[in-house]
Amino acid sequence: MALIKSISGIRGTIGGRPGEGLSPLDVVKFTAAYGTWLSRNTENRKVVIGRDGRISGEMVKNLVVSTLNGLGIDVVDLGLSTTPTVEVAVKMENAAGGIILTASHNPKEWNALKLLNGEGEFISGEDGAQLLEIAASEDFNFADVNKLGTYTQDDSYLQKHIDLIVNYPLVDVEAIRKRNFKVVVDAVNSTGAIFVPALLNALGVEQVEVLFGEVTGKFSHNPEPLPENLVALSNEVNKSKADLGIAVDPDVDRLCFVCEDGSMFGEEYTLVAVADYILSKRKGNTVSNLSSTRALKDVTLKHGGEYTPSAVGEVNVVKKMKETNAVIGGEGNGGIIVPDLHYGRDALIGIGLFLSHLAHSGKGIKALRNSYPDYFISKNKIELDKGVDVKVIFEKIKDKYKNQPINTEDGLKIEFETDWVHLRTSNTEPIIRIYAESQNETTADNIAKRIMQDIKEFMH
Repeated sequence: MALIKSISGIRGTIGGRPGEGLSPLDVVKFTAAYGTWLSRNTENRKVVIGRDGRISGEMVKNLVVSTLNGLGIDVVDLGLSTTPTVEVAVKMENAAGGIILTASHNPKEWNALKLLNGEGEFISGEDGAQLLEIAASEDFNFADVNKLGTYTQDDSYLQKHIDLIVNYPLVDVEAIRKRNFKVVVDAVNSTGAIFVPALLNALGVEQVEVLFGEVTGKFSHNPEPLPENLVALSNEVNKSKADLGIAVDPDVDRLCFVCEDGSMFGEEYTLVAVADYILSKRKGNTVSNLSSTRALKDVTLKHGGEYTPSAVGEVNVVKKMKETNAVIGGEGNGGIIVPDLHYGRDALIGIGLFLSHLAHSGKGIKALRNSYPDYFISKNKIELDKGVDVKVIFEKIKDKYKNQPINTEDGLKIEFETDWVHLRTSNTEPIIRIYAESQNETTADNIAKRIMQDIKEFMH
């Protein structure tokens, strides 16, 4: 059983003892802390909620609604929805905030409360810390009977979100329709099964086949959209001679593609391709986190823009995008943020822009992928011995590589010509993650191995 309290929200496995998993008592406590935090910061009494297709979704939703109503807060429930749809709805409803009930790419036994501010963006570290303090002290004050909040359901946001995308200036519905794409979607038994086909139809894609299209929350495979989990999609794209495959995670904020031959486009390249398209239409800057591929920097420089890395985590990417006035940004895990739509990762706008790009290019998806520089990321982790001081290890590594460009904004990133390695500790387990990238797969693995060797040496 696990309960993880972080700034972006409260995640846990369903069941078990309070404080050890995401039990009903924990759901109530953290929802009450969120509602209390909102009440201290705003007069606005409206909160939007929505959930992905998880088995526990209905139960968690009922607890959240009742708790917010008990605090005198009015709830607008979007029902089965997506993370980006709730983010969009918070703004359109002029709400004080929002809660998305999803554990993103985690397996079915997990659920979570993802917490939004009045801008429809994830709450900041500072706000998160305040909220955790309120939860720890259980400093709640519930409303009396005459001031209980109201509950309304609103299923109009599927269409509203799709309309926003179809009308977005750089989404070219006519070009997409003309290409007559045949698409296979892996909806992993969650809300992508409702939203992605509806969007594709609105974009003029008539041939859509959906795998795992029942919203049961019993995910047919590990729901993280990684190559090893997308074998069925890969095979189906090949078998049905489709133009491409689309995979999303359970809450539809991550996006990746499969080429017509069943090979992976590469989740790191979702953002690269969309940025290439946007930058070809409007000049500007880009941001991705420190663990994302260098290919985004290459594409940005090619179009005359500036690329800036940010610390890992969506809230950090968004902050850096605002600072640098970026026209596109996101994370290498297939998360695309289009700021003039909304500041959140959104697989749906990603699909609209990617298909526009593919349609305009006149190429097949494999040929499009081949037009980008090839980089390989080697992802590794090393378990830490008990009582090891990571700061000391990082200092020693920094010293050893002091002649290389080093970034310490989030862990330690060391650059070598066109290669790099990024070390960071996990918030949730006693490990150091080591990501290395090179134009050669073996080189990337070797860089990672070398650094892991250094870590082992410095641990003892």
